Formats: sequence, C-alpha cells, structure tokens
Amino acid sequence: MSPARWAPDSRIDVHPLRVAKNDLTAVTGVMQGTFSRPMPDGNGGTIPPTSRHFSINMATVGLWNRQGTMDEEFLFFDSQALNRQIGIA
Repeated sequence: MSPARWAPDSRIDVHPLRVAKNDLTAVTGVMQGTFSRPMPDGNGGTIPPTSRHFSINMATVGLWNRQGTMDEEFLFFDSQALNRQIGIA
C-alpha cells in the first residue's frame, strides 16, 4: 500500500546508491513522513492516524520504457520497522 494515502507528506529526499542498466534502475534511500490520515486495513476498515513520524531505509527497482517514463516500480522496505515507528505494532 502506498504511504501517500496515509502519510501525504511522505518523501525520499536522498538516493545515495543508484544503479542502472538498459531499462532497469535500482536506488536506495530513506523514506520519511507522518502517519496523519487513516490507513486502509485491507478489510474495508481503517487504522486511525497516530501523528507519529517515520524514517525507514528503502530500495526501489524501476522498469522504464523508450519514452523515458517508468512503467513499473517495486518498492521494498521493512514493514515491521515502519509499523513500530508509527505506533501500530
């Protein structure tokens, strides 16, 4: 689930490691934000926001097309660490 829905201020300001070959890219970074809006729980309900901030390491792999736009993106991060930081674990 995209943090943009429940943490609209989420951002990745720095990508210290970047690798690219042909139509693939891979980058690391630190995703930061605030759990400020209800989070969908996957069962039709929501988890109320805690207003807690988070800062977690992440990696993303992107697949690009010939027009220079990304067709697919795969974002990886430690969900348990995120849940602890925002107060739901």
